[in-house]
Amino acid sequence: MPEIIVAFQGEPGAYSELAAFEHFGPEIVTLPCESFDHAYEALQQGDCTHALLPFENSLAGSIHRNYDLILRHDLHIVGEHHLRVSHCLLGLPGTSLGNIRRAHSHPQALAQCEHNLARLGIQRVAEKDTAGSARLVKEWNDPQAAAIASTRAAEVYQLEILHENLEDNPHNYTRFLALTKTPLTVADPENGDYKTSVVFSLKNTPGVLFKALSVFALRDIDLTKIESRPIQGQPWEYMFYVDFAGHHQAPNCTRALDHLAELAVYLRVLGSYPRYRWREVG
Repeated sequence: MPEIIVAFQGEPGAYSELAAFEHFGPEIVTLPCESFDHAYEALQQGDCTHALLPFENSLAGSIHRNYDLILRHDLHIVGEHHLRVSHCLLGLPGTSLGNIRRAHSHPQALAQCEHNLARLGIQRVAEKDTAGSARLVKEWNDPQAAAIASTRAAEVYQLEILHENLEDNPHNYTRFLALTKTPLTVADPENGDYKTSVVFSLKNTPGVLFKALSVFALRDIDLTKIESRPIQGQPWEYMFYVDFAGHHQAPNCTRALDHLAELAVYLRVLGSYPRYRWREVG
């Protein structure tokens, strides 16, 4: 079996790396990248076979940078993964929870644990990212410092989990998309649980967005997400990103996209891929 190399944004131990192992399996090789841009470039240049990048969080919303970047690259979505984000408080081995005075992490992770940290009397200190905070705690060797990061980060940096499920809201999920240089091929696109992602732009005329979305409604195609992003260099013009249930090569979906192409100035299928089914917590 060919080696699977997966690029992700962040340091070893990041939530994105955890998602990569959950999605692809434990035998993969991961490629940490400093930024989303670098992850896209690594895949485009052939330094890896896949990239797994976050596109949406159930609490914080869409990661707009990745919507913009996917439009600039000739890549295809071949899968999706929903990661349950469970924040852990990590300290040096032998340290007790009562010794911790400061929690270091990415600002978003700190905000998601705000009430529990206040209850514990722990000061919040913002850092660049979660896994990097775990690395810093290991390097500082300070028994009063802790990091908010993943169980994977605890393993990578040999830290002790002092408190699990530190987040204030347990319904915290991040949706990742798996990208490759070639589209996913399936034998029977009409049967199976698939999702398709497309992006299109429209000429700004009255009712045109209604007409564009109607091509799906008329065929009972379920839209699972719609996102708009400004077109650079064209003030007040927008790209529309739409996810819908079904494979773009299934006849009903093909007819919908053919209809949409008659209305759209620009239309691109970003990929059809197996739909991720997740279970509600609680």
